[in-house]
Amino acid sequence: MERLQRVTLSHGYLVILVAMLAGFMLMFSLLGGMEIWPGNILQIPVYGTSDGWVRAHSGGTMNGLLVVAVGLSLPKMGLSPVLQRVTAYGFIYVAWSFTLFYWFGNAAGNRALSIGDNPLGSSDIFGILGFLPGLPSVFIVVLLLGLVAKGIWSSTG
Repeated sequence: MERLQRVTLSHGYLVILVAMLAGFMLMFSLLGGMEIWPGNILQIPVYGTSDGWVRAHSGGTMNGLLVVAVGLSLPKMGLSPVLQRVTAYGFIYVAWSFTLFYWFGNAAGNRALSIGDNPLGSSDIFGILGFLPGLPSVFIVVLLLGLVAKGIWSSTG
């Protein structure tokens, strides 16, 4: 259990770290770079939109916090060792796949919301790389949240 918690917590904090890097990308997007002296902006070009970087920053932070919460609450879930591993690694997969979705989606013409073209734009390799890993996660996260809620509810006896 302790090792599984360490792995889960480590991944949660790494996802948050990547989300903080998206915060830098947001700043660079909004300012056109980084202020190195008051009124002097060092130009740093970034891809994507400011809105996309807001989503990568805030969504990534929330996903990382979810993985941290799972790691901290593993002992309270009342799950078998196998289901504990499935839960921990499932949430880790979800958080990283959504991180890929945010970063690649911000570069994609179609925002990685489909494999093909959609009303937001044309399909490209970035859209495919963001969409495919994230697609299973939209179902996995719902199943895992239900499993965890049931496990915690049942163990409160």
